[in-house]
Amino acid sequence: MTAKSVLFNTHDLVLVITIYQCVLFAFFLLTLKKGKKKSHVLLATFLLAQACIPADNLINYGEEFRFVAMQISPNLFYTFGLAFWLEAPLLLLYIKSLKYKDYTFSRFDLLMFVPFLVFLIYFMFHWLLLDYDVKIRSLQGDTVANTILSDRVIHVSREVFRLVCTLLCLYELNRFEEQAKEEIADIESVDLSWLKILVIGFLVIHVQAVGVALGIITSFEFNMPVDHEGLGLFANYLTMLLISALIFFSAGYSNIFKGINRDLNPTVKSKDPVDKSLVLKLESYMRTSKPYLNHLLTLDNLANQLQVSPRILSSTVNRHYSKNFFEFINHFRVEESKTLLVLPEHKKTTMLDIMDLAGFNSKATFNTFFKRAAGNTPTQYRKDWWNGQSSKK
Repeated sequence: MTAKSVLFNTHDLVLVITIYQCVLFAFFLLTLKKGKKKSHVLLATFLLAQACIPADNLINYGEEFRFVAMQISPNLFYTFGLAFWLEAPLLLLYIKSLKYKDYTFSRFDLLMFVPFLVFLIYFMFHWLLLDYDVKIRSLQGDTVANTILSDRVIHVSREVFRLVCTLLCLYELNRFEEQAKEEIADIESVDLSWLKILVIGFLVIHVQAVGVALGIITSFEFNMPVDHEGLGLFANYLTMLLISALIFFSAGYSNIFKGINRDLNPTVKSKDPVDKSLVLKLESYMRTSKPYLNHLLTLDNLANQLQVSPRILSSTVNRHYSKNFFEFINHFRVEESKTLLVLPEHKKTTMLDIMDLAGFNSKATFNTFFKRAAGNTPTQYRKDWWNGQSSKK
């Protein structure tokens, strides 16, 4: 290679930037002491897996870099591609660790790594354990067109697996809001929509990756050309942008949310009758102490104040009131706001101040629950009340 040889082209630089971003932020996460350590480790591992994917592309498809890698060691080829089997499962585990409090790996979580282990065994016998000369000869004649059908089928299977894992990520995030309502009275404060948008982005990449894998088969097995190279380049650029967004949002928002209880399942019907004494204690406490005025009230907070377990309190609220925690607390906040709206000293108080005094943190939640309970908006409710008072005079 001469001094003027170009090691990277423009498209390769996108891969290099992606590798740099992933490795740098992974190192930062592994040294970070604040926040959820398990989430940091899982996100760092995911980023390192992401870094391996563009490295695999550079080694196998980079023009000059392929030659350099061959001079260093033929084992560099394909080895980084093992990360394809790890990337999506690690993203799923990161989402679960962020979503759930005191997250621990379940048996299902560990099963997500079985495809990686199976492929690793296959890879060892079909590449790593081969003689050096056999590897060199294979690499010299290696092109996409010459790939054997079994490897192409494995390629499709890998991309389908990644797609399924990403769909599971989306499923976990879609369930989050309903699960959060069982424990949190202000779900806007724990909005994970940023993560859902990023997962949708990765979903687009993985759908496209399935298309590329199928496109290679149709192009070379059935002579039906598909621009798999163009699709692959688009995925590289989109991945770089998504990794940048993931770094920004995870650094800014992931440390705020402590998570919800994984084992809390109030939908399970208990055969035991509702504890009437706890219901009376709960209602008395809600009306005298008004814990709902705390904007950041959670199920755990209220359970500690009542000296009962969160599971029992959640079950009581669900079964006796036919409400989740979010609905239960905001019902009391609506009643509080009704009281405030008809007090003479609050006749001119702004709705934002009324909302704040009643414990609401979100104007949208305030208006939605108030209109559902009173039949009209808070502004109209107060206007009707004082018009009624004037007509009585």
